[in-house]
Amino acid sequence: MESITLAGGCFWCLDAYFSQLEGVEEVVSGYSGGTYQNPSYEQVCSGQSGHAEAVEILFDPTIISLDDILSIFFTLHDPTTIDRQGADVGSQYRSVIFYRSPDQREAALQAMQRIADSEIWEDPIVTSLEPLVTFYPAEASHQHYFEKQPEQGYCRAIIAPKVAKLRNQFASKLRSL
Repeated sequence: MESITLAGGCFWCLDAYFSQLEGVEEVVSGYSGGTYQNPSYEQVCSGQSGHAEAVEILFDPTIISLDDILSIFFTLHDPTTIDRQGADVGSQYRSVIFYRSPDQREAALQAMQRIADSEIWEDPIVTSLEPLVTFYPAEASHQHYFEKQPEQGYCRAIIAPKVAKLRNQFASKLRSL
């Protein structure tokens, strides 16, 4: 098994699509990249803790590659905006890859170059690469939020279209029902 921690806006969105991928064993929503120990959702949302909403993804690289995970990451969130994803604004919504090894850092750099070369996005990619220092799991109410509350307004308006895009563009990577 391998793990990577990604931040790309609201962790509810990231959890909603990475949880559906074949070979992904677990997705945990949480916080990384800040200065507070064991921050709360309120502290992270204030923008004062320095953390980004992130997900820790545990996956089997013999089933889904890190390159596939990174391609999905760069396709389903906007890696061209600093401290913003749609209407979510603040450093807690920044695009970051928290790598665990030099190999993960190199894979992230290569993925960023492939995405830039593909011209999926008109603007330059601003995703930062940071070594993972600490990941703090979020409160239980934030784990698998979309799965638990698909009818909630944010889920219907923001997350559901991203999940539909995942199912359309990456159907071959989805878990069998």
